[in-house]
Amino acid sequence: MKRFVDLTEQDILALAISNEEEDSRIYRGFAEGLREQAPASAKVFDEMAEEEVRHRSMLFDLYRKKFGEYLPLIRRQDVKGFVRHKPLWLVRPLGLDEVRKYAAEMEYETARFYRKAAETARDASVRKLLIELAEAEDKHENLAEKLGEQILTKDARSEEDETARRMFMLQYIQPGLVGLMDGSVSTLAPLFAAAFATHHTWETFLVGMAASVGAGISMAFAEALSDDGSLTGRGAPWLRGVVTGVMTTIGGIGHTLPYLIPDFATATIVAVAVVVVELAVISWIRWRYMDTTFLAAAFQVAVGGALVFLAGILIGNA
Repeated sequence: MKRFVDLTEQDILALAISNEEEDSRIYRGFAEGLREQAPASAKVFDEMAEEEVRHRSMLFDLYRKKFGEYLPLIRRQDVKGFVRHKPLWLVRPLGLDEVRKYAAEMEYETARFYRKAAETARDASVRKLLIELAEAEDKHENLAEKLGEQILTKDARSEEDETARRMFMLQYIQPGLVGLMDGSVSTLAPLFAAAFATHHTWETFLVGMAASVGAGISMAFAEALSDDGSLTGRGAPWLRGVVTGVMTTIGGIGHTLPYLIPDFATATIVAVAVVVVELAVISWIRWRYMDTTFLAAAFQVAVGGALVFLAGILIGNA
């Protein structure tokens, strides 16, 4: 890798051309990723991509006048200390707020880097070029704001934000809540059945771990295979499966861990307390995200949990 200060004026201009081309493709990626769920924002990024293409053409015209047709391949990753960005544009589904923030930071950071490099550049022509590039990046940022005002109106932004909220619900909250409920409730019966049948904390712990991990694996596959998300908009099946499986396992492990306490009575009291907390958390999530009143959610969850809990005790004492 080369240091930025060691680049010639030709190298710097070639790097600027490469950056403009890469940025235009990044914005195209954002536009394609947002086109279905956020068409107004997609149009903004289409316009920004076109502007990057125009800037690249201007830079390349200048380059040809000074250095001819040959354009060396110099990219961000070839220069030490240059701004690097995570490939967010390859992620699906794209987070609307994250993309907006990413684009703003990309323009700001690149302009800042050019200015910082200009302060240390010895060659006057290189320093002048760096300042011009920084000003161009500032214009890009202002363009994004103007385009946002013209295309992404208040109503359009509100609609897209609501769509993003629904997507978050479908892809994360609902699968996670299903997993947490299943893990917290379904493992109660085997755990407490083993506890009251053996009165041995270690054996109870092993049963609880087996039930939790087994339920997590089962729920992960069940969720991942339920649908591919193409019609329901629920996102990637493997992602939903992972979320559901992990939350199912967590829901079961919570009241299993107390049985690492050697004293059976103490472990059981702590486990019951953990169950109460788990059910309260589930009720809160349903109230917060599922438009269910807290009392109704608590009643529904508590009744189900109590029935499974009593079933486990009765079977264990049989």
